[in-house]
Amino acid sequence: MKAVCWRGKNKVSVEQVPDPVILDERDAIVKVTSTAICGSDLHLYGGFVPTMEKGDILGHEFMGEVVETGKSVKNIQIGDRVVVPFPIACGACFSCRKGLFSLCENSNPNAWMAEKMWGYSPAGMYGYSHLTGGFAGGQAEYARVPFADIGPLRVPEEMSDEKVLFLSDIFPTGYMGAEMCAIQPGDTIAVWGCGPVGLFAMKSAFLLGAERVIAIDRVPERLRLAGEKVGAETINYAEADLQDALKVMTGSRGPDACIDAVGMEGHTSGVPFAYDRVKQALMAETDRPIALREAIMACRNGGTVSVIGVYGGFIDKFPFGAVMNRSLTIKSGQCHVQRYMRPLLERIRKGEIDPSFVISHTLPLEQAPQAYAMFRNKQDDCIKVVLRPGQA
Repeated sequence: MKAVCWRGKNKVSVEQVPDPVILDERDAIVKVTSTAICGSDLHLYGGFVPTMEKGDILGHEFMGEVVETGKSVKNIQIGDRVVVPFPIACGACFSCRKGLFSLCENSNPNAWMAEKMWGYSPAGMYGYSHLTGGFAGGQAEYARVPFADIGPLRVPEEMSDEKVLFLSDIFPTGYMGAEMCAIQPGDTIAVWGCGPVGLFAMKSAFLLGAERVIAIDRVPERLRLAGEKVGAETINYAEADLQDALKVMTGSRGPDACIDAVGMEGHTSGVPFAYDRVKQALMAETDRPIALREAIMACRNGGTVSVIGVYGGFIDKFPFGAVMNRSLTIKSGQCHVQRYMRPLLERIRKGEIDPSFVISHTLPLEQAPQAYAMFRNKQDDCIKVVLRPGQA
C-alpha cells in the first residue's frame, strides 16, 4: 500500500509499504477513505517531537471502511464506515473507566520512554512518534486499528466524510478546550490560534453558551474565517498591542477564559520570539510557549486558562506567579476523543454545526509532500488539508 512516511526534518514522502495485518483479536483493518494533516503533524514535520524514526507512517485523523476484524471485535462489521479516534484506548483500565481515554494505561508499548520524559505515560497514539507507541498512522491506504471494539465510531451512510472526519481529533479537541472553560452565560472567551482546532474551540464556546468569542492570530485568511464562519471578534496581534486590545474589549477586566490552541510553536514579534528561538537552538527549552504566557497574563482574575495546543517538553519564563497570585485555573490535556464522538455526531446530525467549513484543500494522498509544505508555509490560504487515498 501507499503511505505518507516521515523522512526527517521538513521532509515526507509517499512510499510503498507493507499492508497492515491483524496482530490481536481486538484489531481491525480499515481501508482509509479520508485522512487529514493536523497542525500537530507539523510539529513532527518540523522536527520538534523526539523519537521519530525515518519511515514512520504519519497521520492520526482518519476514517474509512472496515475490511477485516479480529474475532473479539463485535461492535463493528466488515463494510461499516467508521471514524477512528486518535488516542488508542483499551476501555478497561483505571483511566478509561473514568473517561480519560487519552491516558489509557495499556495502549502505549513504549510507556517507559514517555515516563522518562513526562513522569507517566499517556495513551498510545497513531502516527505520533515512538514516545506514544510508534503506531503506524492513517495517512495511508489502509490502517491497523488496535482495540477496535472500543475506539471506532460507526457513521451513517448518508453523512459525507467531510462532515464526520474531524470527529477523529480536531472537533472533539476544540470542544474539550471550550468545555474546560466551564462557560457561563455572558462569558467572553479568548482563543489564541485560528487554525482548525482554534476555530472548533470558538464554535464550541458559542455552542456552550459564550456571549462573545475573541479570535487571536496573525494570518489574514484565518482571522477572516474566524469572523465570517464563526462569528468571532478578531485581533491581529501583529498589528496591535494584544494585552491592551483585550483590556479595551473587556472593559479592563480580561476574558473570562483563555484557550491556547497554538502550542509549542508560538509566534510573536521582537525580543520574546528571538529569545525562545535562541533557547530552542541551544536545547535549553523544547517549546515556544508564547501563546500560553500571553493567555495567562490576559485572563481575568479567577479565570481559566485552557490548554489544547500541543506541548512536548520544557518551557522557560513560565509566569506562575500570575497563576498563583490571581487565582487562575489551568486545565489541559490531549483530548479524550471517545468521550465526545457520539454527542458531537448528534450535534452534526441536528445541523448545529457543519465541521467541513474548515477544509480549504482536498488532494490525493500522493500530493502529501506538497500539502505538508503548503500547510507549514501558510501558502494558498491553506487552513486544512484532507487527503484522499486512491483519488487521482
